[in-house]
This record gives sequence, structure tokens and C-alpha cells, in this order.
Amino acid sequence: MAANPPLPSPTPISLLTAQHSTGHTHLIIGSNPLAASRATQSLSAGAKPILISPTPPEELHYSLTQYITSGQLTHLSRPFESTDLFTLGREEVDNVVDAVFITLSPKDSSVPQISTLCKKNRIPVNVVDCPSLCSFSLLSTHLDGPLQIGVTTNGRGCKLASRIRREIAASLPQGLGSAVARLGDVRRRIIAEDKSSSSSGLDSEGLDDSVDQTSDFNKLVLEGKESEEEQKTRRMRWLSQVCEYWPLRRLAAISEEEILEGVLNSYHQSQQQKPSLTGGDGPRDKIGRVILAGSGPGHPDLLTRATYKAIQSADLILADKLVPAGVLDLIPRRTPVSIAKKFPGNADRAQEEFLEQALVGVKEGKTVLRLKQGDPFIYGRGGEEVQYFRQHGLGDRVVVLPGITSSLSAPLFAGVPPTQRDVADQVLVCTGTGKKGKAPVPPEFVESRTVVFLMALHRITGLVAELTEYLPEEQEAAEVKGRRKLWPVDTPCAVIERASCPDQRVIRTTLKRVAEAIEQEGSRPPGLLVVGRACEVLYTPEKGRSWLVEDGFKGLDLEFGNDFAAGALGVAGLA
Repeated sequence: MAANPPLPSPTPISLLTAQHSTGHTHLIIGSNPLAASRATQSLSAGAKPILISPTPPEELHYSLTQYITSGQLTHLSRPFESTDLFTLGREEVDNVVDAVFITLSPKDSSVPQISTLCKKNRIPVNVVDCPSLCSFSLLSTHLDGPLQIGVTTNGRGCKLASRIRREIAASLPQGLGSAVARLGDVRRRIIAEDKSSSSSGLDSEGLDDSVDQTSDFNKLVLEGKESEEEQKTRRMRWLSQVCEYWPLRRLAAISEEEILEGVLNSYHQSQQQKPSLTGGDGPRDKIGRVILAGSGPGHPDLLTRATYKAIQSADLILADKLVPAGVLDLIPRRTPVSIAKKFPGNADRAQEEFLEQALVGVKEGKTVLRLKQGDPFIYGRGGEEVQYFRQHGLGDRVVVLPGITSSLSAPLFAGVPPTQRDVADQVLVCTGTGKKGKAPVPPEFVESRTVVFLMALHRITGLVAELTEYLPEEQEAAEVKGRRKLWPVDTPCAVIERASCPDQRVIRTTLKRVAEAIEQEGSRPPGLLVVGRACEVLYTPEKGRSWLVEDGFKGLDLEFGNDFAAGALGVAGLA
């Protein structure tokens, strides 16, 4: 008995289509920012947009002006005329335009008239914020190379459609669009080599993407028993099975060489088997991969789940010297670990050794985890390492995982809100030490700014001098007005060391006393310096006291007991 056909939806929904608009003429009526968006969409689809608006060229949206100047957009500086629908189009369709986009307000009296005229002549029309006047609507789209995904709520909410589209796009593996292009190129090559014709119905260029493949297409093909037509399409069947059954992440990582040399040739080795759900029947990776991951400020509970999973699954871990013991304790005993041999004067060489070690591991097929403190891209040389692996042909084998950067989390654990209304409206993250130990250009004083200096405590005396005094070259400047504004010596600051670790320490003082405080109290790296009025938002300094030292951290107690409110700031006495 045949299955009952699906019942139609009680509420009409859109018939989703993908229009091929190359060479089509699109009319855009109106000149607001949405008109610029419509022009961009039209051009992306290969159409030829025409803008109709009496707005003077000098008052148009800047994107529209750029398109007009480059010759991509034609501007008719006049009101819309009904004859435009039948005279501005392509000759092959008797000069009728292919689509109309109305960006005027629906309250404009001309909008319903234009919409009615378009519908009467079966010209697709879209009116902003008025579904009843539209004959078609635009989807919220995700574009990745040839891969295009559209979402519509059928007029129930464009913001919701955008949210759903973002969620879908975020769930897809990176590089999927490139994989679609590679698989498509191989598909066309197979069609050409096998001289397949569209009449066979086997994955032809005109196949309807809205329906599943037929059972005939997916049936098992046995060598020696297939017809001549089936022999021509054998490789196409196998490629389609790979696309159907392999995980998307595996497909996203596949190269053209793997497709040609592995996927297609493997048909002859295992033509009676479908590819496994893990991709195990396809080609195995000949090389491994490298993961750059941030371990956060120190406490193991502040690792991201992605980094924790990488720690548990890596074949080799190369950890920076300052990665705390609490994080290193999470590494399985079976996993080899190397700690960077970084010390003053040997940092560059230690970095080179690590990169070489990682390169060897990846070429041996291993998953190598480069475990860094904080975030890899915030003064962690992460970008340099990505460049290194790209130069060695491993760019597509590198994954970067973010970490909670100490530049923003350490102030929190010290009870310093980097931004606070009426106190600090901007945050600046700087390095206290430039390349080869050279001092970087000091930032000028802005009363509402909080500055976080990383890698600065070992040269705190020089840094304070650079902030509070003019450099020699500045002193020689002819005009005083051109000089930067110096930091007052009484500016509050805080030294935060080993943030979120059990031995966290905070020194609260001012720029005038900070160098003396560090010299007397000693150093407990890694540490950073926070400068600005925000340092005293939740802390009131004691009169006559040059600095205050606060030891210990208990802000991540898992029990969240009664003392959590006081401990969450990580500073004794603030609550």
C-alpha cells in the first residue's frame, strides 16, 4: 500500500527556491541604507541593479555612491515611472525587468501601487517590512564559497531568522564551503571523463536538491554485472556515497588529492561497502595536526571545554613555562609533555625548538597541543606560530582554541572592574616589553582609561618613568602642544600576580610607589600591572599607607558556600 502523501501546512509557507540571476535586471526603488544592502545582494548574485531615486548623488548612501562610481550600479535620478518595469529590462525578455526591490516606507502612497502593478504583470516584487505587498521575500543567508544556507520565518521575525541562521552556521565545521567546491570540481571532472549524460539521472547538473536520492541511485553496483551506463557512473555513485555518509568534519578536511587518489581509487578496493560513519573506509590522514590552545589565567576550572578535550586527547603536549601546575596535572600520564626552556636570553631559541618539535610531531601523524598561558593571540606568539606552520605547508592542519586572557580576568579576581560608569569607559591592553626587549611606545594619559600592562614587572622602573616623564626625543620637541599627556604619579595601580592560583597576590598602590613596592615585596610571576582610576572603585586606600599586599585566592570554591560572596572577588576584606 502506498504511503499517504503529507498533508499541506495549515498556514501557507514559502516555496524556497534558488534563483540564478546572472545578467538579470533588478530595479531598486529608494535610496536608504537598505537600498545599499539590496544592491550588494543583487551584485553578489551576478545581476545588474538599477537604482531609481530622485535623491541627489551627493546625498546617497556611501555604498551606493561607490557602486555608481565603479559602474556597477546605474542611477536614475528621478521618481519611479510605471514604464520602467517594461523598458529597463533585458532584450531577451522584451525589456521587462526581472525583479523589483522597494525600499521606501510602506506608508508611502506609491508603494502599494507599484506592488500591484508588479503583481499584475507577474514581476517579482519585494517591499521592505510589508509581507502582504511582496510576491517574494529574501532569506537570512550564510555564505561560504559555493555553500549557501538560507533561513526564513515567513514574516514572523527577521531577527529570529538571523539568530537561527547564525546558530546553524556556527554548528558547521570550518572549511565546509571549500570542501563543497573541491567535491564539486571532482564531480564535474568525473562527469566529463565518464561522458555521463543528464538523461541518466545520476547526479546530473539538473538534479533537484529538494528531494533525496532515489533508491536506484543508491543501490549496490557490482563490477561485472552492471550495464554499460552503470559502468560509466560507478565513480559518481561512490563519490555520492562519501558525501552522504562521511561526517561533515571529515569532509571539510578532505583535500582534492585525497578525493582523487583515495576516495575514488578506493572504490576498486572496497566497492561493495559503504563508507563508514567515521570515515574509516576512506583515506587516512597522512599527517597530524597542531592545536594552539590557551590555558587561561591559571585556575584549571577556567579552561574552556575545548582545551580540556584537547589536553585529554593530544599525542604530544608542548607547554609554556608559565602554564600552572593545576592545569598540567590534568594531562594524562600516557601523554608526553615538554615544558618550554624559556629564560632570559633563551626565549627565541626555546620558541624555535618548540616549533621544530611540533613540526616533527605533526609530520609523524600526531596531534600536537601547544599549550599556552592565557589566550594564544594576546601576546602569546600564537599568530607567529600559525604563520610558521603555514610556511611549512600545514596551514590547514592548525586549530586555534581561545583561552580566558589574564588581561581581563586578573583585574576581576583582584576586584578591579576595568570599566565602570563615570570612572572608566575604555580599556587598553599593552605590552611592557617589545621585541628583543625594546621598550614600546608608552600610551598617553586619559582620565577615563584603564591600561593593563603585560610582561612589564621585570622593568617596572623604566615603565613608570616612561609613563610619568617625557622621553628624550619628546623633550626635544619644539611644540609642547604636540607632546603626549603624562600620567600623574598619584594614579592608582595594582600589581596582580598568579591570578586565580592559590598563591595569587595583589599589591595596591600608585605609580609613584609601585616600583618600590615590587622591589621590597619581590616578584611572583606571571604578573601584570593595571593602571587607572578603576583600581580604586571597589577599594579605598588607607591614609598614610604606601601600598597594600593581599595574598590568596578562593574565588572558585565549587561548593559556593557562605564565604563565596566575599571570596568571589579574590581579595580579602573587599566584601
